[in-house]
Amino acid sequence: MGHDDSTPDPRREPLPYSRRRFVRQGVALASMSATVPWFVQRSADAAMLPEDSLVSARPGIDEDRVLVVVQLGGGNDGLNTVVPFGADEYYRARPRLAIPAPGGADGALPLSGTDGLGLNPALAPLHELHERGELSILQGVGYPNPNRSHFASMDIWHTARTEGHGRGGWLGRYFDNACSGRPEPEAGVAIGREAPLAMLGEHASPVTFETEELFRWAGEDLHPLLAKRYQQVSRAGALETDGDSQLAFLTRTALDAQVSSDRIRAAVGRDPLVRYPQGNLARQLQVVGAMIRDGLKTRVYYVTLGGFDTHAGQERSHANLLRQVGQSLQAFQRDLAAQGNQDRVVTMVFSEFGRRVAQNASGGTDHGAAAPMFLMGTRIRPGVIGNHPSLTDLDRGDLKYGIDFRSVYAGLLGDWLQSDPDPVLGGTFRRARLLRG
Repeated sequence: MGHDDSTPDPRREPLPYSRRRFVRQGVALASMSATVPWFVQRSADAAMLPEDSLVSARPGIDEDRVLVVVQLGGGNDGLNTVVPFGADEYYRARPRLAIPAPGGADGALPLSGTDGLGLNPALAPLHELHERGELSILQGVGYPNPNRSHFASMDIWHTARTEGHGRGGWLGRYFDNACSGRPEPEAGVAIGREAPLAMLGEHASPVTFETEELFRWAGEDLHPLLAKRYQQVSRAGALETDGDSQLAFLTRTALDAQVSSDRIRAAVGRDPLVRYPQGNLARQLQVVGAMIRDGLKTRVYYVTLGGFDTHAGQERSHANLLRQVGQSLQAFQRDLAAQGNQDRVVTMVFSEFGRRVAQNASGGTDHGAAAPMFLMGTRIRPGVIGNHPSLTDLDRGDLKYGIDFRSVYAGLLGDWLQSDPDPVLGGTFRRARLLRG
């Protein structure tokens, strides 16, 4: 019987998309993110990974360790977060905004092992973690010649380059170096509308989604022929294809996308082991906790909470934000403990800069410089690291930094993620001692 030319052969029919165009346009997630996921990039030159092993081991990568990054967008007021209640200068500079000394319901929560330092009372959950030895407070973190622009300073923190963008973000370069230029699916996950610059490398790009319900393969929505191919792939699981054909590429890409999105949505759909509070940050961390619990091989997760640009009416808004941060992080740490994963995860909390020492006339604070960072986990070095910046020796009204944030990155990269920090950071920085022992 001769071949019926009226019936296209799915193995020979050319696709209307080149591979380059397919990667850019044909594979999409029905989320608000414009980021092309890692599994799409990888599918161009690798076969699909089995469902029970979405990320294959590579030399030099400890897949058992996880870093969770929490970004506080807008410039968190460090002085009202870690409160120098023992300094008279603090109360003179902030007659309306200063947190009272310990002793009342609205007083600072004193930090053991320090003289005159306490946490904002809205951070009572973090104070409990501090007392249990699961919180590290890094004092006066910043960089030379600080930039007080949100966008410029955030770029500096994301790229770890004070002179400009450089080549992508610090975590993206970590994946570029650790994975030998061959990104793996789900090695990095960002929760939000778009991928943060910190996670973008020359080859690497994180899986990014705003909500798990929208995280699905949407290639079949873009062209009837793609829909036909996708249906065939979905039914058969695999097709007889030439190993290097466009259909073979589509097959592998579609299956990678299916496996990844289906597994993430299934993981997040399970009930958490602990109760999370309401709020955007808690929702994001609950999603991260679900993926860690499910055993995904993701090494870095990234979540964001905005609203910290408190130029006016700071007293109430800042307390509400810190309350959300403390409750959300406490629930996340409890979730990890209930899972038995508390020793596998370190959480880093940062903001692009702090606020000025003196309050302004609008009951708020303006853009500043150095500020505290938090690390959370059972493996971190607990307590307060570094000296609180001077409130009298200032840089144009701002606190001077004592710890370069790139030293924190170097410590996390070298000691936690066990990767050489020098090529990632583009130079040698002293590793801050962040882990126990």
